[in-house]
Amino acid sequence: MTTNDTILIFDTTLRDGEQSPGCSMNLEEKLQVAAQLETMGVDIIEAGFAIASQGDFEAVSEVARQCRKATVASLARAAIADIDRAWEAVRHAAKPRIHTFIATSPLHMRVKLNKSPEEVLEAIQRTVSHASGLCPDVEWSAEDATRSEPDFLARAIETAIAAGARTINLPDTVGYATPETYGAMFRDMINRVPNADLAVFSTHCHNDLGLAVANTLSAVMAGARQVESTINGIGERAGNAAVEEIAMALKVRHDVMPVRTNIVSTEITRASRMVSGITGFQVQPNKAIVGANAFAHESGIHQDGMLKDASTYEIMTPESVGVSTSNLVMGKHSGRAAFRSKLEELGYSLGDNAFQDAFVRFKALADAKKAVFDEDIVALVDDEVLRGHDRIQVKEVEIHCGTGPARAILTLEIDGEEKTAATRGSGPVDALFAAIGELVPHDRGSLERYEVHAVTGGTDAQAEVSVLLSEDGRTTRGRGAHHDTLVASARAYVNALNKLMVKRGRAPVDVAAG
Repeated sequence: MTTNDTILIFDTTLRDGEQSPGCSMNLEEKLQVAAQLETMGVDIIEAGFAIASQGDFEAVSEVARQCRKATVASLARAAIADIDRAWEAVRHAAKPRIHTFIATSPLHMRVKLNKSPEEVLEAIQRTVSHASGLCPDVEWSAEDATRSEPDFLARAIETAIAAGARTINLPDTVGYATPETYGAMFRDMINRVPNADLAVFSTHCHNDLGLAVANTLSAVMAGARQVESTINGIGERAGNAAVEEIAMALKVRHDVMPVRTNIVSTEITRASRMVSGITGFQVQPNKAIVGANAFAHESGIHQDGMLKDASTYEIMTPESVGVSTSNLVMGKHSGRAAFRSKLEELGYSLGDNAFQDAFVRFKALADAKKAVFDEDIVALVDDEVLRGHDRIQVKEVEIHCGTGPARAILTLEIDGEEKTAATRGSGPVDALFAAIGELVPHDRGSLERYEVHAVTGGTDAQAEVSVLLSEDGRTTRGRGAHHDTLVASARAYVNALNKLMVKRGRAPVDVAAG
């Protein structure tokens, strides 16, 4: 265990977070997220599972080449081929790490691995030794640690450390633990394992019972000095412990948890919005730290207290997590200098061409809306960034609707060529999606979910739309933002189609004739 009071933040948004159904990211998006994670001060970025696919391998490799400050890790099963592939992917990183794992609970060893405890110990010794011979930084995880027998878990940890692991992760793989039992497990293992002082102990908590952050903090109090988590808590099933909640809990309650992290808290909201925009996973309004209502006060008693002293009802300031306290500061008369200053305040650094495109869209939005809020600008810029490399792009949307059948006239640019279709439907959205289906033939039954959210309040609010498409077991989420809900809908659907093509392996777009 480390003797200092710094908690290392291990972010697995790009690996475990991406395992949420429909939460896929392409290479460009993963590089954007990795860059923001570095800016936010994350210590270790788990970039993916290198052996899972060629796409995963390439993503891990590119993240490894890009990151200069953070350690970059790739996950690997307890298999030589996995470990070699992981090393090949991260070897060019400034600080590479191989993260290998094997199950240690009786249930997993019997049902999933079909191995005896002695065979598992042999696999740990063999694979961790191999990994440490390739990479100076090796992490070993005991999958399903919280349902493992303590005596065997201690033997497994001792074996991994003796073989060269210098980080020991004890994950609550199925979200089974409680704060008391999770903290007690760390305390027991740190005290019991003879060579425990040679390793950093790490947490990895899932949120099946809503206890992921509480369990993580309990383990920190018991001696863990690395925590594994994701932006917005995304991940398999109910998700993971949320980076932003852990970081701010440790910062605000330093009095009872006298430790620190390297997280730049003012970058938290920017990271949250980026991941939400890229994945299409909306952050619930009452989400701690980054939800829309996190710093909102409606009760008269609360408002009175806030006016007298904000600390009466706020235990942290909005500015401390990167939220601007001024909402309405931009309008149709704002110029380029003011717009660039606002983008910098919101955490964006755009090149000249991207800035010009964003400014043109901002002016169009300002003409259409009475008031432009920070949230509008974030949605506008993120929407443009998401579309930067899309092969199919929405050019024009025209809708006719009333008491009869709706009609849509849609123009898409597909691989540089504009195509137009006119279709009818039972409603405007149905007609619009039918037009997309005519221009880009695909199974329209693949649409599993269609959601519309208002970015801000008011009847002129900008709309943010997300859709979920599925094909042959693959799912993708698309997102679109616009002051016209139907344009946002077209953008979201087309964004999902573009991601679906990436999952197909970037095959040529199947375009309808005519």
